[in-house]
Amino acid sequence: MEDYYKSIRPFYDNEVPEALRQIKDNSLIKAMLAYAFPESTPEERERKLLSCQKVSDFQIDIMYQVVVKAIEKSISKFTYEGFENLDPEKSYVFISNHRDIILDTSLLNVALHNNGLEMTASAMGDNLLRKKYLKILAMLNRNIIIYRSLPPREALEHSKLVSEYIYDCITENHRSVWLAQREGRTKNGDDRTQQGVLKMLTLNAIEGLSPLQYLKSLHIVPMAISYEFDPTDALKIPALIAQHKGEAYVKTNKEDFENIIQGLIGKKGRVHIAVGEPLSKELDIIEAEHQHLNKQLQAVAECLDAAIHKQYQLFPPNYIAADLQDGTYIYNKHYTNEEKQQFQLRMNKLAEDDISRTKFLEMYANPVKNKVNGN
Repeated sequence: MEDYYKSIRPFYDNEVPEALRQIKDNSLIKAMLAYAFPESTPEERERKLLSCQKVSDFQIDIMYQVVVKAIEKSISKFTYEGFENLDPEKSYVFISNHRDIILDTSLLNVALHNNGLEMTASAMGDNLLRKKYLKILAMLNRNIIIYRSLPPREALEHSKLVSEYIYDCITENHRSVWLAQREGRTKNGDDRTQQGVLKMLTLNAIEGLSPLQYLKSLHIVPMAISYEFDPTDALKIPALIAQHKGEAYVKTNKEDFENIIQGLIGKKGRVHIAVGEPLSKELDIIEAEHQHLNKQLQAVAECLDAAIHKQYQLFPPNYIAADLQDGTYIYNKHYTNEEKQQFQLRMNKLAEDDISRTKFLEMYANPVKNKVNGN
């Protein structure tokens, strides 16, 4: 039988041992294992890696341990809420704001595992997987590969395949899925859902269900992840400046890799994940109010944005940035003078000119405006 999803799917369990043998000598994999298991010898780490027989073994015995170590070393406090309201017998599509290439989903999986829930599959762009070992690592970690820059006809067929695979994950395989609300990370802190993400999900709408009733069957859950300090904030500024100047931004060859490493080890302060309740009544109301699919999907996107902004936990740097940006200091009860001074030192160190500082402030201030104004 043809392997229908082969081009996009993670590894099957029976493919795991061979995949691990292919990457066991890679320097990044060795460094990752040394980071997670510093007390073990190199030989013990390799045995631990090769002992994984299933994808779930790799996610729990290796990646979970790597992320727990990252939490210990780079996060002052990791909190989460809403998971107690999820039904262990159901699977969900988490649609989330997106800050960090790897850590957003990795921290979600830690929260799920700590709450006795299955870890997710998650979408990842192929632009991050150009090296063979990175693609293998992604497939071991249950990533669904999203191919970027395809010609229009191929892009549509690919989107249909991804849509169908996600539906199978939810309905057949009892596997939740994480999707970013937009293509790529939000660099300026203004989290907005792209209608195209929702349209992709509806491409597999099954007979007898309207597009919105089909979305309802996927149990869509809004998720917000908040970092007190974005460990990749400085790395995002050049792209924001290029956008400000109306110039095309071209990544360096090592940029994605640098973002992944800095996201993992960079200091983040506090981090919070909040998951809401599945959109159900909201989808019924939207369907009753709008007839045209594009209007419906735009309304769903706005509904998700409102939920994500409401769930987003604001930290002192957000309030400080909003006050520095506007000069009103209406949020000064949310931070101390010492916290303000530390934030300004960070800004002046990472942002060298007026445009850079403006973009740096936007990055931290936009979540305040979205949450306070209900945008």
